Amino acid sequence: METTKNKSHYTLYGLYVITPCSSIQPLPTPDLIDKVQFAIEGGARIVQYREKYLPVAVRREQAHELKTLCERYEVIFLINDDVTIAAEVGAHGVHLGQGDRSLGEARDALGESAIIGITCHNQLSLALAAQQQGADYVAFGRFFSSSTKPQAVGADIELLHRAKSELSIPIACIGGITVENAKLLISAGADMLAVVNAVFGADDIQQAARQLTDCFASRRD
Repeated sequence: METTKNKSHYTLYGLYVITPCSSIQPLPTPDLIDKVQFAIEGGARIVQYREKYLPVAVRREQAHELKTLCERYEVIFLINDDVTIAAEVGAHGVHLGQGDRSLGEARDALGESAIIGITCHNQLSLALAAQQQGADYVAFGRFFSSSTKPQAVGADIELLHRAKSELSIPIACIGGITVENAKLLISAGADMLAVVNAVFGADDIQQAARQLTDCFASRRD
């Protein structure tokens, strides 16, 4: 895996956008790039490319264009699940679910400089294990009702408080996050807020991203 900067150059903090994924109406590549650019210009600092339905060649093309865009704006570019495409396009890393390739396998494939995040649902034990295995961050959720993953297990603020006291790596929160509830998570210790519809479902993507980014203003590191 080749990236233009070591991961130490990047800070895992702020608005973390995840690209929309639809089996019914996938976004054409130009539309996807435009939407992500609006999100970045609104303040997104981490972009995760999540696509499960398009052919591999199209996913590779989109990932390559998104990586180029993210490099231009100096934001982190991660790929959901697909370690192979992450390596091929030189993404900054991957985000893995509990059923995906192991963290060790991803690290072997992508190298020590890769950023690797792990979904831990609502289980602190999974997060502690991920940290011990070398994860760069963990993600908990869903915290609120989510249209993207309505059946996902629920996480609560108490979990976030405990995680912040026991973990030394950054924490991402996901699931039904809006401008109205974002500050609750940030004040409880969330380093990143991961969203899909709150940004990409908005009429004005850049404004939606800016509003969520502004929620971090009271807790700058």
